[in-house]
Amino acid sequence: MKTLLTLSLLALFALDARAEVSKWIDENGVMHYSDTRPVGINADSVRNVTGKDTAPPAANDKPRSYLEREVELKKTRQEKQAADAKLAQEKAAQEEKQRNCANARESLRTLEGGTRISVYDANGERYYLDEAELEQRVRAARAAVQENCN
Repeated sequence: MKTLLTLSLLALFALDARAEVSKWIDENGVMHYSDTRPVGINADSVRNVTGKDTAPPAANDKPRSYLEREVELKKTRQEKQAADAKLAQEKAAQEEKQRNCANARESLRTLEGGTRISVYDANGERYYLDEAELEQRVRAARAAVQENCN
């Protein structure tokens, strides 16, 4: 019984115990923490980091109405949707560039493979590329690789 009474009294006294921790930066740029306020330091630069004994909110900090909160919520949603859309667009562009890179490398590998390349003309007739056309297509494929794979 005495133990319970002693613990209860100690608990009551502990509720009243509060420590103030102050934080400031000295002239050398070193950050200090202390339970006592420093002497000779500008009072504006010393901050109570415990959150106790802080000043009340400003008088103009009144609660917002339902409409004001609703407008703010809609604005936040629109900003998030715009950011998500931009991110999705950038991701799609990156994936498109990777596909173009793979296609350009495959085309270049085929053209430089040493085999004869046949293509179809406007009439649907098949013909083989001569050296000049092949070299022109190789240059175009190299330019496509350079553009899409960097």
